[in-house]
Amino acid sequence: MANTKSAEKAARQAEKHRARNVALRSRARSGLRKAAAAAGAGDKAAATAALREATSLVDALAAKGKIHRNKAARHKSRLSARVKKMG
Repeated sequence: MANTKSAEKAARQAEKHRARNVALRSRARSGLRKAAAAAGAGDKAAATAALREATSLVDALAAKGKIHRNKAARHKSRLSARVKKMG
């Protein structure tokens, strides 16, 4: 338990930040899963649209520092490779 006013405030802020971070990561993961599923189903148009959406979500997380930029690049690279392979 926090012992000072500043520690109490920091604890409140940390909980708010944690909730927001969890929600953002969840949205990005859902987008990645949706794009992977579209690529697996063989629908090139849907996969391309889902890839664009997932890329946007992952880039936003990386820009905010919620995930490392290399992790964002890895996700985008692997997903775009799967979509390109559908050709």
